[in-house]
Amino acid sequence: MTLLEDDNAYLWATHGGAELDLLVSHDGRRYGFECKMADAPGTTRSMRVALEDLGLDYLWILYPGNDAYVLDDRIAVHPVSRISEVVATIRGGGFDA
Repeated sequence: MTLLEDDNAYLWATHGGAELDLLVSHDGRRYGFECKMADAPGTTRSMRVALEDLGLDYLWILYPGNDAYVLDDRIAVHPVSRISEVVATIRGGGFDA
């Protein structure tokens, strides 16, 4: 992932059907990304499995909307147009949306 200056970026999936669009490791932490086209995306079973199985520090759902909002303590929805804010959060070690 060039924005993080890191090559640790992966697609993750299980035989049971859970998947994560992007798994990134940075400074010893793991972050997940899901890309959704919905107007107001929410969490899925697959996201919960990824959080637990991968030990994600945080998961962002990127979407084409304008508003960022938190779904729970480790999941937030964020506009893809403002991905630089997410990258700044990761570089800073924070997990807020």
